[in-house]
Amino acid sequence: MQTALANIQMVDLKGQYQKIKTEIDAAVLECMVSAQFIQGPQVKEFQLALEEYLGVKHVIPCANGTDALQIALMALGLEPGDEVIVPTFTYVATAEVIGLLRLTPVMVDVDPNTFNITAEIIEKAITPRTKAIVPVHLFGQCADMEPIMALAEKHGLFVIEDNAQAIGADYYFSNGRKQKAGTIAHIGSTSFFPSKNLGCYGDGGALTTNNDALAEKIRIIANHGQRKKYYHEVLGVNSRLDTIQAAILNVKLPYLDQYCAARQSVASYYDQNLKGITGLKIPARAANSTHVFHQYTLQVASHLRSNLIAHLANHGIPSMIYYPVPLYRQEAFKIYWEAGKSLPVTEMLCESVVSLPIHTEMDEELLSFIAETVASFFNK
Repeated sequence: MQTALANIQMVDLKGQYQKIKTEIDAAVLECMVSAQFIQGPQVKEFQLALEEYLGVKHVIPCANGTDALQIALMALGLEPGDEVIVPTFTYVATAEVIGLLRLTPVMVDVDPNTFNITAEIIEKAITPRTKAIVPVHLFGQCADMEPIMALAEKHGLFVIEDNAQAIGADYYFSNGRKQKAGTIAHIGSTSFFPSKNLGCYGDGGALTTNNDALAEKIRIIANHGQRKKYYHEVLGVNSRLDTIQAAILNVKLPYLDQYCAARQSVASYYDQNLKGITGLKIPARAANSTHVFHQYTLQVASHLRSNLIAHLANHGIPSMIYYPVPLYRQEAFKIYWEAGKSLPVTEMLCESVVSLPIHTEMDEELLSFIAETVASFFNK
């Protein structure tokens, strides 16, 4: 059993592995014995299993989540200079691929409670050059997709869901229908980076779509632009999920709901023990999305954050700031931004957020120690 005296980690991948070691080892050994390291049968098996889990028509595995975003944009046939609306409070990959394709990232603010973009925010940024929107389901819950999709239809825009942090979450439409995160937009993208809720033991990613034509374009682009070997129809990329990572994901996918429930349990414990503390704001829950808590992110007064982080570290508790700098303040993105302009919510979040450890292997003793340590900082 892990105790408060143990080496506390943001994510305990070793502990998670130990619980499924027999299954993982057997799956990897099968790959080694077969020596089908590229496009082995496990890749197709994972594709079909994830399609069934998500309730989506097409899953196209690829090498990583960043590739998934890039391939999605390539499949839409956008032209250099076309504008793509993206939140500025997110990981760099979301906007990085836009710039790499010589498109223009239009960075917008986010909702102060859910940290996600909204249709209202997006609509103010639409221009005649706008061609696509990339909502990010940040930290584990969905952006409000129903009005975003309605807005996109109104203006003839494509939508790509960045679902790297919310796989397993459910989105509820106004008529009561629910749909898995990453399956609502024209294309969804996700990452299987090891620390993700569904993570492999290296890099991995996937795209999702219910559109047959887009699925075919994505498959071709991800495979050097070829439908038939040595016959290249378009300029593509080399982006494959390797067989060993697919085998690992085949073992872990049946546990995904259990992993999400474990993270939700951790979040509920934190909520109950940290709510009501003056100077501390616990994560908000969107009304129309479940939250699978890729991160558990607090907000504190900016002048207290560094002291809180030091207080936690003094007790052996790690913490992380996701994300300390708005995208438009990054050197790589200054060319897309008007000097002197800022987005107030993003600025506030970058100065106030701090994430606590959250993973599938946390017991009550550990949670109690972390929560009490956080509370003691504000109650002293």
